[in-house]
Amino acid sequence: MPAATEVREMFGRIAPRYDLLNRVLSAGIDRRWRKKLLRLAGPVAGRTVVDACCGTGDLAFVFARAGARVVGVDFTLPMLVRAADKSAHATSGASAGDALFAHGDALALPVANACADFATVAFGIRNVADRGAGLRELARVVRPGGRVIVLEFSMPRGRALRGLYQLYFTRVLPAIGGAISGDAAAYRYLPDTVLEWPTPDAFQREMEEVGLEQCGYSLLSGGIACLSWGSVPTS
Repeated sequence: MPAATEVREMFGRIAPRYDLLNRVLSAGIDRRWRKKLLRLAGPVAGRTVVDACCGTGDLAFVFARAGARVVGVDFTLPMLVRAADKSAHATSGASAGDALFAHGDALALPVANACADFATVAFGIRNVADRGAGLRELARVVRPGGRVIVLEFSMPRGRALRGLYQLYFTRVLPAIGGAISGDAAAYRYLPDTVLEWPTPDAFQREMEEVGLEQCGYSLLSGGIACLSWGSVPTS
C-alpha cells in the first residue's frame, strides 16, 4: 500500500476524468450497485448519512435524492471540487441541497460521535492505510442501532468469470484507464488493491472484530462487487 500522501496525490491527478472513467470502465454498472446499497439501507428520508471516501459525490447524491441529509468526506481536495461542481449544476434540488462535503481523512472523520444513522463507503476502504481503524471510525460516527455499509470490488467465485475478471483488471483496465487519464500508474494501482482485497467472509470477520453486529454481505454481478454491512450495538 502506498503512503497516504501518494494515494492522495494520485487521486488528485485523476480527479478531472474520474467520473468518465468510472462509467467507461464499469459500463455504468457502478450506478446500479449504488442503488442497491440505497435499497439495503431502506427508508432514508430525514436520516443522516456520513459517506467516507466520498470522491466526487456519486453515493452522497444517491442518498440525498432519497431525502437523506448527507455529509461526504474525502481527503483529496480535487475530488471534493468535482463534487461541489456537480452539486452546483444539479438539476434536482434534493441532490444538491442535502449533500454537504468536507475535507477530512477516513481515519479521523470530522464529525461527532453517534451523529449518523448510516456510515457508508463505496470503493474507498481499499485505500485506507489501516482498514481496522477505518472501520472503527465508521462505527464511531453511527448511533447505536445504525449501520455501517461498505460497497467494494470483489473477486468472482466462478472459475471462468474469475479468469475473465482478472484478465480485464490486470490488462484491459490499466490500458484504457491510463490512456484516458494520462496516469497509467493510477490504473495499475486499482487492480493491485482489488487482487489483495480479502474475501467477503474474511471482511465480514473484520467488521465483527471491530464490534459490529448482525454483519453480512451480498455479492453483486456474479461477485464482481460486494455489499457488506454491520450494525452498531445498542448496548
